Amino acid sequence: MSAFLFPGQGSQAPGMGSFLYENFNSAKVVFEEASDAISVDLKKLCFTGSTEDLALTENTQPALLTVSTATAQVLQKEFGIKPTITAGHSIGEYASLVLAGVISFQNAVRAVKLRGQVMQSAVKVGEGGMTACLGLTEEQVKFLCQWVVKTTAYSPLSPANYNCDGQIVISGNMKALEWLKTNFKTEVLPGEAKRAKLIPLQVSAPFHCALMKPAQERMQHFFEEIKFSDASIRIIQNVHAQVETKADVLKKNIIEQVSAPVKWTQSMQTLKSLGVSNCIEVGHGNVLKGLLKKIDSEFFKVYSTNSLDDLKLIEDR
Repeated sequence: MSAFLFPGQGSQAPGMGSFLYENFNSAKVVFEEASDAISVDLKKLCFTGSTEDLALTENTQPALLTVSTATAQVLQKEFGIKPTITAGHSIGEYASLVLAGVISFQNAVRAVKLRGQVMQSAVKVGEGGMTACLGLTEEQVKFLCQWVVKTTAYSPLSPANYNCDGQIVISGNMKALEWLKTNFKTEVLPGEAKRAKLIPLQVSAPFHCALMKPAQERMQHFFEEIKFSDASIRIIQNVHAQVETKADVLKKNIIEQVSAPVKWTQSMQTLKSLGVSNCIEVGHGNVLKGLLKKIDSEFFKVYSTNSLDDLKLIEDR
């Protein structure tokens, strides 16, 4: 058994996917379909676009989906590698839906283009932000958010990404985050946190928190017109870290995901409970590989897909 895991925002980089396009016709088809779906030259954006261009959320999301889907197509059609289960980190979950035949690739690209736009416009620039909390437990991070809101009345502030043990991102009101940065002391936390560290993130919006509710409503309206099918393989979804295959549940959860936290640590624990240790990070970068090393380096074996040598290694495993 093997899992296809799709990376999320933060994995993008100029040049991503170019080796796929140059070597595999199945990848070329994916890039052409994506470009036609949203009238954007995805080849130019991914291969020669600047770091700044790729960092724009409405560009990042379709670019990541395109590269991840192209990679998945190459793995399946050119190398005969078939996954038994899939999961994606935030925007990566859309690639899981495409892989499992839940929605068409064209509709998925249109969806993530809109998702990027509405998430960006949901909150005025400077009013929201995100901060990485390092060295803290899940309980301590939840306590910290509640403590800030109760003390300052600045709201909302909540966990947004459970990436791995000791790396949880919080999201919400910028005033709450700024107050926390100035007033944080480990003494306020339950239990020990000797190596605790807070790192403000350079992001364009406060993703995966209640401030994204307007964006969630826009996505719900969009998906009313989109056909969802039952999944052909199991999908572990972000919102509750559980396996789903039914079309109506998958649609409900992908909509709620916009404002809900990404339960990645819990999702990987679910994957482990199912006995799936062989994982392929399907798309650009090694972010998920790094997280899985921290979650359980002894259990998980993770392969990357950043070069022809990486693909050959997967084929020969």
